[in-house]
Amino acid sequence: MAKASSPADNAGKQKVRSAEVGTDILKALAQLSPSTSLSRLAEHVDMPASKVHRYLQALIASGFAEQNSATNHYGLGREALRVGLAALGGMDVLKVAALPLSQLRDALNESCFIAVWGNQGATVVNIEPAVRAVTVVTQIGSVLPLLSSSTGLVFGAYLPERETVELRDQELAALGHSTSDYDALFASIRERGLHHVHGLLMPGVDALSAPVLNAFGQIVAVLTVVGPTSIFHADEQGPAAQQLLAAAKMISWRMGYEVAP
Repeated sequence: MAKASSPADNAGKQKVRSAEVGTDILKALAQLSPSTSLSRLAEHVDMPASKVHRYLQALIASGFAEQNSATNHYGLGREALRVGLAALGGMDVLKVAALPLSQLRDALNESCFIAVWGNQGATVVNIEPAVRAVTVVTQIGSVLPLLSSSTGLVFGAYLPERETVELRDQELAALGHSTSDYDALFASIRERGLHHVHGLLMPGVDALSAPVLNAFGQIVAVLTVVGPTSIFHADEQGPAAQQLLAAAKMISWRMGYEVAP
């Protein structure tokens, strides 16, 4: 015969349920930010307005929500901001990307790496090499060119111009190109969310790259897959590109970026 729940058990379950409802309302406030009406919030969480209002009062009392006295709309409070900033401060893109990077390598059996923007340009900080006799390996610490690598071009498309202008002008002079030669390319990379090259940096080597974004929509890293042209197809519509995009979006989501469905 099943054991009857004690009053203490029931009270504990009620507290857990209340906490779940409270966090659902906090998430909704974030999704509807910067502010929303009670009716819209209640519709969003699919709860009666009277119930949502009770939870809002508790959240306001604890500083996690606030109400605008002029509009009566609700938004996130100062304590929610402090929690959010603390979470963002603890985000390390290398730690967040470690598992997705290895999973991407396992799925494609091609060398995969992540690069961040350093004082000399796009710098490789972690690599998962392909598991086979002949691999294309980029060394940790390698600095990739801005305009002659898929990794660099993705950084160039997403970074503010002030961060790339010095390196860009140096490479433009060496290549004999002008800034206007890359304007349309950068816009296209931002629109597609990835870029591919065929033998641009190294003959016989193809590469696919996608950006990793943070909660503010700023680029924090670039995820790249490289492989020999004979067996790796860097097609932006192909399965490798789709898996790369999925991995980059997962890392971006973990970094706080609101990934479109």
